[in-house]
Amino acid sequence: MTEAQHHEEHHDELPFWRHYIFSTDHKIIGIQYGLTALVFLFFGFCLMLMMRWQLAYPGKALPIAFLTKMLGESRMPGGVMAPEFYNQLGAMHGTIMVFLGVVPLAVGAFGNYLVPLQVGAQDMAFPKLNMSSYWVYFIGGVVMLSSFFVSGGSAQSGWTSYAPLSVITPQSHSLFTGQSLWLTGMVFLITSSLLGSVNTITTIIQLRVKGLTWMRLPFFVWAQLVTGFLLVLAFPPLEAAGVMQMMDRMAGTSFFLPSGLVVGGKALNVSGGGSALLWQHLFWFLAHPEVYVLILPAMGIVAEVIANNTRKPLWGYKSLVYSVIFLGFMSFVVWAHHMFLTGMGTAINAFFQTTTMIISIPSIVILTALILSLWGGSIRFNVPMLFALAFLPMFGIGGLTGLPLGLASADIHLHDTYYVIGHFHYVVAPGTLFALFAGIYYWFPKVSGKQLNEFLGKLHFWGSLIFMNGIFMPMFIVGMAGVSRRLYDGGTSYLHAQNVLYLNKVMSHSAWGLGVIQLIFIVNFFWTLFAGRKVTSDNPWEATTLEWATPTPPPHGNFLKIPEVYRGPYEYSVPGAEKDFSPQNEPDKKPGDSNNPGKK
Repeated sequence: MTEAQHHEEHHDELPFWRHYIFSTDHKIIGIQYGLTALVFLFFGFCLMLMMRWQLAYPGKALPIAFLTKMLGESRMPGGVMAPEFYNQLGAMHGTIMVFLGVVPLAVGAFGNYLVPLQVGAQDMAFPKLNMSSYWVYFIGGVVMLSSFFVSGGSAQSGWTSYAPLSVITPQSHSLFTGQSLWLTGMVFLITSSLLGSVNTITTIIQLRVKGLTWMRLPFFVWAQLVTGFLLVLAFPPLEAAGVMQMMDRMAGTSFFLPSGLVVGGKALNVSGGGSALLWQHLFWFLAHPEVYVLILPAMGIVAEVIANNTRKPLWGYKSLVYSVIFLGFMSFVVWAHHMFLTGMGTAINAFFQTTTMIISIPSIVILTALILSLWGGSIRFNVPMLFALAFLPMFGIGGLTGLPLGLASADIHLHDTYYVIGHFHYVVAPGTLFALFAGIYYWFPKVSGKQLNEFLGKLHFWGSLIFMNGIFMPMFIVGMAGVSRRLYDGGTSYLHAQNVLYLNKVMSHSAWGLGVIQLIFIVNFFWTLFAGRKVTSDNPWEATTLEWATPTPPPHGNFLKIPEVYRGPYEYSVPGAEKDFSPQNEPDKKPGDSNNPGKK
């Protein structure tokens, strides 16, 4: 009996709650992360749909009677959204989508499930720590969402929670207020990410199988490794800042409250001496690397899908690896380009302008390498490939539109306008989310043993592509007209911008269309799980990396026999080979054969 079979036999004896709820199996934990994150994403998306009604039809009652009744008169007086409730929706939409949705899906779900498989490990390095990371994340999400049900509603100081506004909100001395629960939830979420990232780093460094040298790692693993270091180094400052802001709210400290602060015509009776800008520095020191926490796993997914569906190796594999490492390093020295308007001075502005321009270089290298990988390929236009291909121009638009924001002079006009929203969402929504959808469609057969419906998948793709651009492209026009992103009426008070406000309706109708399209994905997902077509092979895409060498779905312990790696991760269409793909774990028929360029 192999060691993997022994693990499987022992694992089957576990009760249901140990097997599926408090599991230490990285695959079950990855699925838990994935399903939970998708639920949070759907909820955060619904908050945005409500906001879009207010922006398109300010002052008009929401036409969903049961919803307005359920929300109550304090939030929806006469069915019309109150400004305070709009602020709550905005703050929680951003928080949920980033910290409860995209990051747990990209790192917690894909990283947990795939990293041990791709490095040939039987599990994560610390299985119990892995289980703890999921449950700490889950508790943090529940705490954060519970803020909707407390007196005064959820946090309404924006997803960035800027001080001093976030400190002086009503009832700041109580734990059971929206802002205090937001801070408590963030501490849980950050702790979860720290536990998970330490686990990922250790697994990749220590548990690689024989023959899997650094330059034979799949690019997805490299992306997760750099992401793990970003989380370990960037999240602790924000966790400390969250604790300090909680102290300011509940214990009378003044980490972020300056002396002589006047609110409503009255000076606040606080000790003072703090700095509101300190919070911004601590927040953005995390939140800019956080952008790459979102995008690096997405790039890794896209690289796997493109290599597989072009049937050729990735162009410039080493340049991709060096670029992703440099990208991770540079992400720590650009944070203050979010703060050009805080009066840091021209010398500091010049430094952060320069580093912001420099960090665009590795991103361009990675994007260029992925595009060049398409040249001369025998491209299969299946659903994962369609999403991966769409990622390239969508991320390109997000990156290019960010360059003006990295220049202090241009940022004076564009700061806090809808232009910023358009730029960020092109990176995260049609960018990162398209990559995550590509990964779901690509690895779903391995996880479930069933193939998602291609026709429904293509409907989902084309609808999402059209409506995503319908939402975010007009934001650049509205933003360049100077409309602030903070206004709950969509800018109707901006007399000089009236000629662009019709685009609010275009964006809102596109958002509602996007919501309808996602129902196709949900139907496809659950219909396939219960009645879908089973795959007939453990490797239906004819891929080369190690996760496809396991049974489908992978058993506890993953591999029936611990694999050994003989070549690089993307040996497709090797001249003289019997087939157009050479799995990493297949030994050479002729040792030392020159037909194996990946063997070094």
